[in-house]
Order: sequence, then structure tokens, then C-alpha cells
Amino acid sequence: MKANRRKTLLNNANAQVGIGTLIIFIAMVLVAAVAAAVLIQTSGTLQQKAQSTGKQATQEVSSNLIVKNIEGVRAKTTSTNMSSTIDLLKLKVGLNVGSASVDVNQVVVAITDGTTANNLVYAGNEKSYANTGAADGEMTGFSSTDSAGNLQKLLTAQTTAISTFDNADHYFTVDKIRDEDASFSQSNPVMNTGDLINLYIATTSSSALPHDYVGSTTTSALKDSGLNLVPRTVVNIVLTPESGVVTNADFVTPSSYGVKETVQLYP
Repeated sequence: MKANRRKTLLNNANAQVGIGTLIIFIAMVLVAAVAAAVLIQTSGTLQQKAQSTGKQATQEVSSNLIVKNIEGVRAKTTSTNMSSTIDLLKLKVGLNVGSASVDVNQVVVAITDGTTANNLVYAGNEKSYANTGAADGEMTGFSSTDSAGNLQKLLTAQTTAISTFDNADHYFTVDKIRDEDASFSQSNPVMNTGDLINLYIATTSSSALPHDYVGSTTTSALKDSGLNLVPRTVVNIVLTPESGVVTNADFVTPSSYGVKETVQLYP
């Protein structure tokens, strides 16, 4: 018979602790640290971009003007001697519910009568029609305090900037109706929630030029806007703020103006 063999396990508690192992350990720690730093930096950048994008998206959706109504005014010499066209549009403009503030100085108003299209900027805008690198683009004679004077210059005067042109087909003017916080002015036309303004667009035609008045505004020599708002004219107006959705106001002028000096056009 064979003798029983006893099997035993070698108990070896020694480990390799050479310089190579130490280098590998340090390298693993460094790689983990670099990876963690990259992840932290990337997550921070993504968070900032997400916040910025979300803020811009909210502003784009919430910032919007609303046209409450539009009146047309005919030029006149007397109460019975009036032009055959609408020569001034008065838009009552406010902010929609939840809208952010809107800088009217950056609003562009496009208007067309189906034949002529005018792109208008605020009369106090210094950049749009300025010489290169200059700030001489505002309407000549623009006043930071006199809204009535600005309306008169819109209808009757010219501006010299990159060229000499009529104000009627380049600018619009405004006048505040409601401004509870007194933040809206001719030089700083920023609309806040609850503000309400009149926005004036010159639509003077050749038939209006001989007349002396547009509403209560005295006109010594009206300038032609190029627009011709005779009866049954299809008019399209687009208000484009610096940020936010555009606002459209479309209407058709009445079949006859009769003896009315002021005509309700929209809505």
C-alpha cells in the first residue's frame, strides 16, 4: 500500500514593492486626477452654456410687442380740404403678457403698400444710417425731450448722414401714453411691462404735399414717403425687436375715407 500523501499550501505573505510598482501607482493616480479635472471643467462649461442658451431662448419667446390699434390721419389745409390718402399712421403699441423689456431704439419697422417698401428705424438711432465708425445717423434735429417736434421733423425735414434723404421714408418716432415708472424717454425709449406708446409712421403721398397740417402738426413742406395709401390699399407692417418674435399688423384701408380726417384701420 502506498503511504498517504499530505498536501499543504504555501503561505507567502510577501508582495512586490519595487520602484516599478510605485511608478505605476503614481501614474494611475495622475491619470485619474486629470480625468476628473477634465470632467469637472467640461460639466462647468456645459452648465454655463445651457444657462445662457436657456436665458436667450426664454427672451426670444417672451419679448414681444403687441399692436393694439392703428389709426390713419389725413393731411389737410382746412377741415373740408383734405388729401385723398392716409398720410400718417399712429400705432398704439404695448408689451405682451410676461414680456421682457424692449429697447425701441433697436426696433426695425417694415411697411409696404404692395408697391413701395420702407424699412424704418427710430429717429434717435445713431448707428443705422451713420458714416462708418461715426454716430451721426440719428434724424437731423432730433430732440431728446420734444416728441411733437420730432414728429414734425419726421414729416417735413431731411437728414444728412451717409447721404441726404427724407426722414419720412427712413425713420419713425414715438410718444409715450403710459409710463408708470417714468423710465421711457425720447433719448432712452425702453418699454417695460405696462408701458404703452404711440408709434408714428409717415405715409405721406404726393397728394398730401400741398397741405398745411397732419393732425395738430403744422407742416410747411411735407416730404413724400413713397407710400400711397389710397382707399382699398393692402398694407403690411412688421415690427422686429432686437430679440424676440416679430409682430405683424396687416389691414386693408376702407373703400372710402369720406369726410373723416382720422380713420380706424386696425384691428
